[in-house]
Amino acid sequence: FWDETEGILARALAGAELEYRVAAGEGAFYAPKIDLHATDSLGRSWQLGTVQLDYNMPERFGLSYIGADNAEHQPVMIHRALMGSYERFVGILIEDTAGELPLWLSPVQAIVLPIADRHEDAARVVVDQLRAAGLRAESDERTESVGRKIRDAELRKVPYMLVVGDREAEDGTVAVRRHREGDEGTEAVADFAARILADVRARSR
Repeated sequence: FWDETEGILARALAGAELEYRVAAGEGAFYAPKIDLHATDSLGRSWQLGTVQLDYNMPERFGLSYIGADNAEHQPVMIHRALMGSYERFVGILIEDTAGELPLWLSPVQAIVLPIADRHEDAARVVVDQLRAAGLRAESDERTESVGRKIRDAELRKVPYMLVVGDREAEDGTVAVRRHREGDEGTEAVADFAARILADVRARSR
């Protein structure tokens, strides 16, 4: 059955239009398998996901089913680990992006920066609106200058910084700043949330 199983896996890879190579002698003891490898920023190859066809475990568990021919058959078990070790996957992802995760994956997608103490209430309202829309947001209410808050948010690699001052608090707007790219102008909170949610859902940035 080994050759038959190799053929099944090869056809699956060909159907998915994936490049592959046969690693002779590296299959599991119970059947051939597909190992997915990723290359990190240093050129090292890491095994991540795997798909394995297992004829051994169904036999050991005494599993069977009645087929269309009304006869008893032993099933084939498919083991699938989409990402392999979560720790390894996350480690490679963080290393490859240098911690600059895409918007849809970033732990904090937007941080609201009140200019002064009197703007903190307005900043909290903005955070509540963004969270209600489904975005991951927080505010920086430290007694630091807005320049320092922007610098710290840049170092944290937060995708969006939203500055709230007198005019923004009065108008219900935010001054938008994109990580690495700088100012994007003033925008209504609802419009900003809708625009960013579209990017998140499209996983475009």
